[in-house]
Amino acid sequence: MSEIAPAHLLVVDDDARLRALLAKYLGDQGFRVSTAGDAEEASRQVEAIAFDLVILDVMMPGEDGISLTRRLREEADLPVLLLTARGQPDDRIAGLEAGADDYLPKPFEPRELVLRIQAILRRHAPPPPTPGTSEVINLGAWRLDLNRGQLQRGSETVRLTSGELKLIRLLAEKPGQPISREELAIATGQTQERTIDVQVTRLRRKIEDDPKAPNHLQTVRGKGYVLWLN
Repeated sequence: MSEIAPAHLLVVDDDARLRALLAKYLGDQGFRVSTAGDAEEASRQVEAIAFDLVILDVMMPGEDGISLTRRLREEADLPVLLLTARGQPDDRIAGLEAGADDYLPKPFEPRELVLRIQAILRRHAPPPPTPGTSEVINLGAWRLDLNRGQLQRGSETVRLTSGELKLIRLLAEKPGQPISREELAIATGQTQERTIDVQVTRLRRKIEDDPKAPNHLQTVRGKGYVLWLN
């Protein structure tokens, strides 16, 4: 029986003690957790790893959480939960305007943090499959169920975000045919073509043996992206 990989969270806070406490608590709740001490370190990790959600402190040295939230929403299909200082409504409003999915004032109950994380992950999950239907494509050793939004390889199962699923569905409708970044952005409701590039990078990390030399999700210079099935 396959098991779904736990959601991978990135905790970003300049308070090393709080980072460690959150990593321990969230790990005990079944999440996979990475940490970063500032926006620069967080950006490097987001470029390298396909996270499911970022938990982000607003007040940090260097680039603050509001600015990083705005950049993450512009460049990645990545949910953000902001941690804000109590009594700072302007920060919370600015964070939501920047694209944060939710906020939680400090200090907070750890259980409330878990409930908010779970709620955000549910909102960003692919829609439930239609009963009695199955639409599966093969990508090397991976089998992708386009209804469930899940990749499976043996006993390993990996979730796709709703944005990743929309993108790969569009490409799978025309296998072997390049689709422009502009067309993909319009069809998936993105305002910037750069977001498509980021989603492609995240998908390659999930479906390719070597994301830097992809066999299935390839770039066609001057034309866009193409998906090759088995």
